[in-house]
Amino acid sequence: MAKLALLSVSDKTGIVEFASQLTDRGFKVISTGGTLKTLLDAGVAATAVEDVTGFPEMLDGRVKTLHPRIHAGILAKRDDPEHMAKLAEHHIDPIDVICVNLYPFKETIQKDGVTDAEAIEQIDIGGPSMLRAAAKNFRDVTVITDQADYASFIEKFDNGTADEAYRRELSAKVFRQTAAYDALIASYMTTEEFPEKLTLTYEKVEDMRYGENSHQKAAYYKEPIPDTYSLANATQLHGKALSYNNLRDADAALRMIADFDKPAVVALKHMNPCGIGVSDSLLSAWNLAYESDPISIFGGIIALNRKVDLATAEKMHALFLEIIIAPAFDDDAYAVLAKKKNLRLLTLDFGKVKVDHKDTVTVLGGALYQEADTAHETISDFKVVSETQPTEAQLAALEFGQTVVKHVKSNAIVVTTDHQTLGVGAGQMNRIDSVKIAIDKAKDKPGFADAIVASDAFFPMDDCVEFAAQNGIKAVVEPGGSIKDQQSIDKANEYGIALVFTGVRHFKH
Repeated sequence: MAKLALLSVSDKTGIVEFASQLTDRGFKVISTGGTLKTLLDAGVAATAVEDVTGFPEMLDGRVKTLHPRIHAGILAKRDDPEHMAKLAEHHIDPIDVICVNLYPFKETIQKDGVTDAEAIEQIDIGGPSMLRAAAKNFRDVTVITDQADYASFIEKFDNGTADEAYRRELSAKVFRQTAAYDALIASYMTTEEFPEKLTLTYEKVEDMRYGENSHQKAAYYKEPIPDTYSLANATQLHGKALSYNNLRDADAALRMIADFDKPAVVALKHMNPCGIGVSDSLLSAWNLAYESDPISIFGGIIALNRKVDLATAEKMHALFLEIIIAPAFDDDAYAVLAKKKNLRLLTLDFGKVKVDHKDTVTVLGGALYQEADTAHETISDFKVVSETQPTEAQLAALEFGQTVVKHVKSNAIVVTTDHQTLGVGAGQMNRIDSVKIAIDKAKDKPGFADAIVASDAFFPMDDCVEFAAQNGIKAVVEPGGSIKDQQSIDKANEYGIALVFTGVRHFKH
């Protein structure tokens, strides 16, 4: 008896050649709907599934293969006499190869203006059922859902290595495929913000040379439908492959630059900004970012929210940088930067900046899932708690500092003007150390006389306000909320500086 292969694919790429190779090797091909027509039109011998089931396709094709003559033929254990006797009793032939790929649900929901009805119609039922049945019975059935496996199956069939171990590999791939397919459908259908089951799925982009350190293995995955404003949709124009740490840093830089509308430059190291400048021109913004910390910027990641011009490119070319991300590069600017063969140059669509997503962090035995911190306090949100009122210039600086500090690792303190970071204190175990670090970095820079201090969380003691005031700071912004807030207010009043509360904490762990 000839071996049976059931072929039913939405993506017809390579299916005619594969079916021909199967028939050349003695397989009898059965097929459905559009796949059957494609094969017959190409002159490949194939039998309609309805001729096997004795039942026509129905309900606009919703029911084709959901039939015992198909599923019994897939699921029967070949080494179980009772199973095989049942097949014989009902005149059912065992099916040896299942080749199925699923309805294009992902492609459908990505279309502009797609309706809910159109999306739901692309939820495949029969396909996953056949795939899962064949994958379950991998000891006897070969299941193929990836066109890349057509050639490998033929090669292994010919050399006798299409064995159980190979079939198990294909089975595992099927379960990953159907799980990812269902996860995407679940995401589309789910309205709860935090459902009882979190079904996330990602698609592999590439294996990486290593992870955070050279002894750690790593791979890069992306969401099935990543946001336009994301590294997954960035285009790398030049330079060597991005590393694990490059991707983490570049993502952090994109989150930071998204908060600025005017021409802005973010210089970043180890997930923290070492310099941010905002101005009326990109070159001026670059100069401000560079002057913020000309030491730490070495080997840094740069994000710019305007097309890179020649003058700015020449400034960046003078330094060793890892990555430059921008909406675009002028041709002459690109030519200058591309002289450095390892410098990564990336472009991204800044026209659709969106960062209101969910962040996922794994912990031992589980995961944490939260909204991204998109809160953005402005002057109208400020509550002045000191006797001294901030000036308009100080308010503008406080707003800029508040925008920056939420992107700095806690405990976070920044010293800024209204357009430039002067000092950053990041990741310290106590807040006063962060204050000291930030002010020490800032105090000798031009503009310090007009600088403010911004804190990501409340001051637990009054020492932070006191140190800032003693070192020339005239205005401070913090969330408030400490049981000792009044001590900080009293200290601000003692030194005659402005103290503003926002009511919003921005921890970043």
